[in-house]
Parts: sequence; structure tokens; C-alpha cells
Amino acid sequence: MRLSTVILPSRRWHEGGREEWVRAERLGFHAAYTYDHLSWRTFRDGPWFGAVPTLTAAAAATERLRLGTLVTSPNFRHPVTLAKELISLDDISGGRITLGIGAGGTGFDATALGQEPWTPRERADRLAEFVPLLDRLLTEDVVSHRGTFYSAEEARNIPGCVQRPRLPFAVAATGPRGLKLAARYGQAWVTTGDPKLFETGTPEQSVEAIRGQAEKLEKACVDIGRDVRELDKILLTGFTPDRPLESFDAFVDFAGRHFELGFTEIVIHAPIADSVFAADQAVFERIATEGLSQLGG
Repeated sequence: MRLSTVILPSRRWHEGGREEWVRAERLGFHAAYTYDHLSWRTFRDGPWFGAVPTLTAAAAATERLRLGTLVTSPNFRHPVTLAKELISLDDISGGRITLGIGAGGTGFDATALGQEPWTPRERADRLAEFVPLLDRLLTEDVVSHRGTFYSAEEARNIPGCVQRPRLPFAVAATGPRGLKLAARYGQAWVTTGDPKLFETGTPEQSVEAIRGQAEKLEKACVDIGRDVRELDKILLTGFTPDRPLESFDAFVDFAGRHFELGFTEIVIHAPIADSVFAADQAVFERIATEGLSQLGG
């Protein structure tokens, strides 16, 4: 199992932002991700910076740390422009970028460009076209495509990614269509658990719900003749009834339960005071440096 972190793009780069990414590398995290939103929930009226410029700066400030998004969505992205940015990011970082990608939701991103929010079916329809086109754009020198939602006309992406055949996709999905995309195009699968259990469920119910999601992923892989063990399984914490950052022991118990479910990577949020991600910095750093050793990781 690997341990990674999420650093929200909510601090000015020269007022603590850079130090967060450098510290993540120093603490030994496998990867550091950031949210790819225009704004997000309770952070809407405060500082919030763009994911791609932030990751570009992080790539220049670090040497070994993997970097990526958790997650990018079609809500305000287009495959052609996103592909160009990703290829550039992969080059600048020396091949350290992972793209977390999902269908998006009904938050501020859904209406910031002036459109009506898409229904769940519309979001699934768009993702089903977005991911295959992005896959082509990152692996072929020249791409033309006429789709229902997205088109490309001789879009050129030379020289392509440093990582071959392209940078990895970590597909966030719990529904059948998204899981099929993860099975076919993903190098990893991402879940945050069952959102219905966040406020009123129990940790035991959450584990069973996630177990059910993993079983559906396995079925989606079997259906196309792929071994589910080829995919990393990433759990983004902070959205289940558990409180893994409450103490070191709480994290070890949490990680152990999910290690048994086959997860290969757990992602914890870097603490942000006076927010939903408030946590003790000393506990966070001890988890980073010692947490997986308790699992034999």
C-alpha cells in the first residue's frame, strides 16, 4: 500500500503554498494531488487557484513526488485543451503526472460557465465520450473526431507524454458506466466511498459499501477480459464516516481495514485549520512517516 496526500490550491504560492508541496515530498508521500475545481464548497469565498498552474509550480519545486488531480471532470474542461496541458505537465515534471478524472457533480463548476447543471445521465454521457477522446489525444500525434459533445480537427500533440503510451488515468467511478470506463481506460480506480453514509452511516457499513463497489469493478474488468489486479485502487479519504486523522491509531485501523479490501493507495488531506479538513499537523506528519509501517507497508 502507498500513502498520498491532497493539497488544496487555497494558499498563495509564496505565502505557504510552495512549502506544502515541498513538505509532502520530504515526508515521503507517494503522490500529492490537488482538486481541479473553479471553486469548492466552503472554500468558495476564499482564495482558490487553478490546478494546472499549481501542479506546474509543484513539478518545478519537487523532484520525486508524483503529482496529479483528484479529480478533473468535463464540467469546465475540453479534451483537446486538457490534453495539451497534460502533455506539457508530464514533460515539465519528468513523467510524474497522474490524471484523476471523473464525471463531476452539481457544485459551482457545473454552472460557472453559464450553463444549466447537467443531469447525472448527461454527466455520464459526457464522460463516456471525454475519456476515450482524451486517451487518443494523449497517444496519437494527430486526432480528428466528431462527437456528440466534443470534437477535434487535426489536433496535434507532438511529442506526446513522457510516460508511455501516455500518463496514467485514475478513473473515479461508482456507477456501472463509470466503472466500465475505469476497466477499459484506467490504470487506477478512485472512490470516496458511499456518500449516502457520510453523515449517518457507520464505518462498518462504509467498508461493506466500498467492498460492493470493488466487486462491481472486478465484474466490469471480467466483462472485457481484463485482470482487475492490473488497476491500482485509490481511496480518497474524508468522505466516509471514519475519522482516520483523528489519531495515529485511528489511521492504522482505517488503513488496515481498507488494505484488506485490496486498496493499493490511501490519500489523506493535508490539514487546513478552521475547515472541514482541520487536523493535528503532528498527527498528520506521524501518519505520513510511520503509518504504513504498522501494516508492513
